Amino acid sequence: MTQTPVQTKGERTRAAILDEALKIVSKAGLDGLTIGTLAEATGLSKSGLFAHFGSREELLLAVLAHGQVEFTEVVFKPAMDHPRGTPRLRAMFVNWLDWTESAELPGGCPMIGGATEFDDKPGPVRDMLAGGQRTWIETLKRGVRQAVEEGQMVAGTDPEQIAFEMFGIALVVHHHRRLLSYAKARARALAALESLIERHAAPAKPLRAVSR
Repeated sequence: MTQTPVQTKGERTRAAILDEALKIVSKAGLDGLTIGTLAEATGLSKSGLFAHFGSREELLLAVLAHGQVEFTEVVFKPAMDHPRGTPRLRAMFVNWLDWTESAELPGGCPMIGGATEFDDKPGPVRDMLAGGQRTWIETLKRGVRQAVEEGQMVAGTDPEQIAFEMFGIALVVHHHRRLLSYAKARARALAALESLIERHAAPAKPLRAVSR
């Protein structure tokens, strides 16, 4: 049985700092996260934070890496407990919505907000944002391929198109819920997902007659 590594005091402190940083990014965006705002939120000194991160860019990269780990723990890993194919795709999508609505993220998904801020700012922060989202898109595409392999979606279903539409639904939810305060955003998103899956569903296999 594999034991979970015990974190040192320094590692626990760093994780707690990054948890707080993720909340700031969720509400104020990556541009709103500075050594100063983080010092104010955590009660730590700026010099102490510089000892952990060294520079603002290192802080931004660290909080994004932390966010990607949290995303994996909250969204991806629990979905792996579901059967391959459409049940797992549904679970990933529902967990994704749960992540964006979490009380730990008072302003919604920090990666979605960060993508808007940094889409035209070349550099390591943009690269990390893009890399994380490409990885998630590939995960969704793999789920679609598995649904085809399991006979749940028709042969010839385009995984890239399904992942594109799933991502689009998630972005619309974020926009409608955060900007428009649209109460039905989650319900509409789930309905849109079901419609997407149904359009590509394989015909049910006829039941074999029982010989007497």
